[in-house]
Amino acid sequence: MKMITDLHIHSRYSMATSKDGNPENLDLWARKKGISLIGTGDFTHPAWRGELLEKLIPTEDGLYRLKEEYVALEAKKYPGEAPRFVITGEISSVYKKYGKSRRVHNVIILPGLEAAEQLSSRLEKIGNIHSDGRPILGLDSHDLLEIMLDTCPVGMLVPAHIWTPHYSVFGAFTRFQSMEECFGDLTPYVHAVETGLSSDPAMNWQLSSLDAYQLISNSDAHSPGKLGREANLLDIDRSYKGLYQAIQKGQGLDGTLEFFPEEGKYHYDGHRKCGICLSPEETEQYHGLCPVCGKKLTIGVEHRLQELADRKKGFVPKNARHFEKLVPLPEVISQVMGFSPTSKRVQAKYQELLKSLGSEFDILRQVPLEDLKKTGGELLSESIGCIRRGNVICHPGYDGAYGTIEFGN
Repeated sequence: MKMITDLHIHSRYSMATSKDGNPENLDLWARKKGISLIGTGDFTHPAWRGELLEKLIPTEDGLYRLKEEYVALEAKKYPGEAPRFVITGEISSVYKKYGKSRRVHNVIILPGLEAAEQLSSRLEKIGNIHSDGRPILGLDSHDLLEIMLDTCPVGMLVPAHIWTPHYSVFGAFTRFQSMEECFGDLTPYVHAVETGLSSDPAMNWQLSSLDAYQLISNSDAHSPGKLGREANLLDIDRSYKGLYQAIQKGQGLDGTLEFFPEEGKYHYDGHRKCGICLSPEETEQYHGLCPVCGKKLTIGVEHRLQELADRKKGFVPKNARHFEKLVPLPEVISQVMGFSPTSKRVQAKYQELLKSLGSEFDILRQVPLEDLKKTGGELLSESIGCIRRGNVICHPGYDGAYGTIEFGN
């Protein structure tokens, strides 16, 4: 079964998230986007786990759907089967290893709420899992993986957004030089990595050691409307086993849907306070210091990846999978109409397009441009055509500021 999946998201119980992050809205927005399988996020939080237990019902092996009495009226307007949920969460590990401070985020995927309860009980003995849906634990990533495997051998651990400066395996502030340095003797139990918004598969192909891993992409959404900023294209049996085979072995992992990595908020180096955005080469010229205030620059994904790369840009490995770069539809409409993506006018147009043409992913990827022109106007049709052809102008993000994308002709 072909499906689009987004496995790394957050509920309203995580810090800095929307209060709308409940199962009802996740179900609704998955339908709007065209996502068939969505992670629950935040399984360690007791209140969120209780809400999932109340509102979800088991379907296929290891998967769930929203109970009918909780499905929003608006959601019922969208055709197709109900989106499925799989139990997921993210752990923030902050610890010292080999004399250096390490801060790593890891996504965990589990075969059910019972496994989530058991693993959460183990983690509660280590740190506070009640105050944040993404708990911060003084737990080595190796030890987290060991506990997960001991508790649930068929669980999956995926290092999250592996290049992000502040909280990732390879990020500039953590600076593991290899997966083995982070996970040690348990490295063979890690089979996939999440590339993150500020990198795409082609960038990661420059590092030969990543050939051994499935490259997956997820939104890391902090509000339901951000679902699907990045996602995975799967062709699997609709079950936890099918998902396991795709993530761990690549069976049925057809490819990914990506941000333009330049739009990610850590793609280039810089110092946001001074408005300084620099390429890796420019950063070297300034010796890693802000040319305005003299403070250290935040080293971005492109720069850090270049430090570890052992291949030239443009190299394509034999096991390379298909990927597509997209721009979220509200951002496209925003540029066409000249209003904020969250404005009432843009949101009204967004809903009109969904009603007439189908899900957001259908509109961005498959709806004929002529149909888009009839419903959304010539400029919208031309803009989406530019995205499909990759004919865009990118202004890179840096130091926590998102980049911007303009559409060519």
